[in-house]
Amino acid sequence: MTQKNILKGVILVSLGATSYGMLATFVKLAYNEGYTTAEVTTSQILLGLLGVFIINIFQKARRGPEAKLASKKSITQLIVAGTSMGFTSVFYYLAVRYIPVSIGIVLLMQTVWMGVLLEALLGRKMPAGRKIIAVTIVLIGTVLATNLIQKNIALDWRGIMWGLLAAASFTATMFTSNSIAIHLSPAQRSLFMLMGGAVIVLAFAAWTWTGNFNTDIFLRWGIVLALFGTIIPPMLLNAGFPHTGIGLGSIVSSLELPVSVMMAYVFLDEEVNALQWMGIALIITAIIIMNLKNKEQGQMH
Repeated sequence: MTQKNILKGVILVSLGATSYGMLATFVKLAYNEGYTTAEVTTSQILLGLLGVFIINIFQKARRGPEAKLASKKSITQLIVAGTSMGFTSVFYYLAVRYIPVSIGIVLLMQTVWMGVLLEALLGRKMPAGRKIIAVTIVLIGTVLATNLIQKNIALDWRGIMWGLLAAASFTATMFTSNSIAIHLSPAQRSLFMLMGGAVIVLAFAAWTWTGNFNTDIFLRWGIVLALFGTIIPPMLLNAGFPHTGIGLGSIVSSLELPVSVMMAYVFLDEEVNALQWMGIALIITAIIIMNLKNKEQGQMH
C-alpha cells in the first residue's frame, strides 16, 4: 500500500465521517418538529437508495462496456453486509431519543476502540503502540469535546444500550467496507449495501407503525438526511477504507465528533466551551499522529 493511496483513503474517510457527523443535529431538529424515528430513518434510506441508484445509472452509461458487473455472490454479500448500515441508523437515532446528542456521539465513537480491537482479533496480533496511544488520546478528547466532565446526567439505560449497539454495527460497516467486493466501484457497493440497510429500516418502520406516517418528512428532512447520512458517507467510506485499513480508518472517522459539536453549536445554539475545543484539538492531534506513523510504516514496507 503506497503513501499516496493511504493519504487518499484518509481524505475520503474524513469527508465521509464529516458528513455523518452532521446527522445528529438534523435528526434532533426533525424530532423537535414531531417526526418519529421510523419516519426519519425511512425517508433517509429510501431517498438515499434512489440517489445512489441514479448515480449508478450515470456511471454505467459513462463507462459503457468497461463497467464491472457484480456477480450474484458479491451482490448477496453486500446486501447482507449492508444490514449493518440499517442497524446503525436505527440504533443511533433511537439512542438520541433517550439521551443527549453529546452522549450519543460519545457512545457511537466507541467504534474507535472497537475497530482497533476487531483489526487486532482478525490479524491475531497486538495493535501498534502508537495506535493504542492515539486511541487513548481520541477517547480523552471525546470526553472533553462532549463536555461530560461538567455534566451530571442520569443516563437512560435504553439510550446507552442503543448507543453501544450503534457503535458495534458501525464497526461492522467499517469492516465490510474494507473487505467485501472491493473490486466493484464505490457506487455499486453502496447501492447493494443500502438495499440491505433498507430491509432493516423498513422492517423497523413496520414493527413500530402506529397507523400514521407523516410523508412531509421526505421533503422536509429526507433529502438532507439522505445526502449526509446515506449517499455521501457510504460512498466515501467504501472508497476510503480499503486504503486505510479498519484501525486507521476508525480513528480518522472520529472527525465525526468535532463536526457534530460544531453543528450543534451553529444550528442548536449549544454552548461550546474551552474544554470542548480542547477535546476537539486532541482528537485532531491523534489523527495527525496516526497519519505520521502510517507514513513511516509505508516507507518500511
